[in-house]
Amino acid sequence: MELESILGYLQNKTILVTGATGFLGMVFVEKILRVQPDVKRLYLLLRASDTKSATDRMHDQIIGKELFRVLKDKWGTDFDSFIAEKVVAVPGDVTFDDLGVKEIKLREEMCNGIEIILNSAGTTNFDERYDIALSVNTFGVQHVLSLAKKCLKLEMLLHVSTAYVCGERAGLILEDSSCMDEMEKEITKFDFKVQEMKLVEEKLNELKAQDATEQVITTTMKDIGIERAKLYGWPNTYVFTKAMGEIFLGESKDHLPIVIIRPSVITSSYKEPFPGWVQGFRTIDSVIAGYCKGKLTCLLVDPMSVLDMIPVDMVVHSMIVAMVANANKSSSTIYHVGSSLRNPINFLNIHSFIFRYFTKNPWIDKDGKPVKVGKGKIFKTMATFRMYMQIRFMLPLEGLKFVNKAFGGSFQDLYVNYSQKLKLMMRLVELYEPYMLFKGIFDDNNAEELRRITRERFVDEEAFNFDVRCIDWEDYIMHTHIPGLQKHVMMKR
Repeated sequence: MELESILGYLQNKTILVTGATGFLGMVFVEKILRVQPDVKRLYLLLRASDTKSATDRMHDQIIGKELFRVLKDKWGTDFDSFIAEKVVAVPGDVTFDDLGVKEIKLREEMCNGIEIILNSAGTTNFDERYDIALSVNTFGVQHVLSLAKKCLKLEMLLHVSTAYVCGERAGLILEDSSCMDEMEKEITKFDFKVQEMKLVEEKLNELKAQDATEQVITTTMKDIGIERAKLYGWPNTYVFTKAMGEIFLGESKDHLPIVIIRPSVITSSYKEPFPGWVQGFRTIDSVIAGYCKGKLTCLLVDPMSVLDMIPVDMVVHSMIVAMVANANKSSSTIYHVGSSLRNPINFLNIHSFIFRYFTKNPWIDKDGKPVKVGKGKIFKTMATFRMYMQIRFMLPLEGLKFVNKAFGGSFQDLYVNYSQKLKLMMRLVELYEPYMLFKGIFDDNNAEELRRITRERFVDEEAFNFDVRCIDWEDYIMHTHIPGLQKHVMMKR
């Protein structure tokens, strides 16, 4: 049997990408343009007031990034004309009907031409404002789906979710929607969208009537998000609203060909377009940055818990292969893309690699002095962590409060500063707790079957490798991820 080609399928295709300024969406755009220059068109939906603003944003926040260095070198002086021919910046927003695309002619052109939609738009802040998280992660999915149904040539809608829509489940977590079954039954009893939007609007109106500051409004909306998430059984606003997005997608998909990709913790690139590229601090990166600078001396984590992480280029490869393999199939398939089942690594080993790296290559502080790192204190439970914080920080803070009162408020600024920092730290610890103490392993039988199909069916499968078993974690963390994080993120701050 003659083998098919992934690149052959992508030739002359028209693709809509939402979330193109995000880490995953940007790597997807770069990969497509680099390996298949004969793609017909990429529409990038960008939040902007008009076409010029959208185009400027595309060049500043996407095409202008170092990520595109290899592509620029490949095209040389023809790079700008290549981008102008292949990429269209579309002013719009997933939070609006028709994705906020106001120009009728452009909207018709898109609906008549788009064959593939990648929905990678989303806010990934664990404690995002509830109104924002709902509008993007949940109802934004409905708007993308609605536009997809208007696309006359649609062959594939790929939606990027997260493996952590499972909530705080333990054990083997299946590649299905079983973790949301109870919630799906529950929302049939009422109109979730109407109820939650009404709650949000009433609270915002109440705050405005009180002349609340923007900071108070933001804090209140963040608190409501966490409260609603926990009420429905999820640990934070992010995974709750992403889970709801999946539920709405499943309920309204009709016969569209749909793939849901659930990546775990996405890390820097493994190989493409070059090793170690990363944008912003990912989940584990904040810990690495705080540790190497000597600011993180204790950590709430189970050393034997597995951290499921996956390099960004492997996630993109899985997305492209899933698009091609499932194109035009009137079905919906979920893929976990991670490492905890096939190539697990626990926090104990990660900590060891990080310690060894910064012992050999210490961070240089602003005074030009190397920062010496220690092993740090590890707390396996929230109870022991709280006890340590009580003794180490909260009791001294109470002492400062007493001294401040005795001296007529002379230390008020110092007290308020320490108090705010302590509250922020405890909030962050509570947000990260479900992941630092996570006991789940993500089943990836669907993804494994996709890998098998790819090997047997496609002649160019090596260019789209997403088999995590090939990763040597020690080598990757010490020679790719940490150096990449330092170069692309930490050195720029």
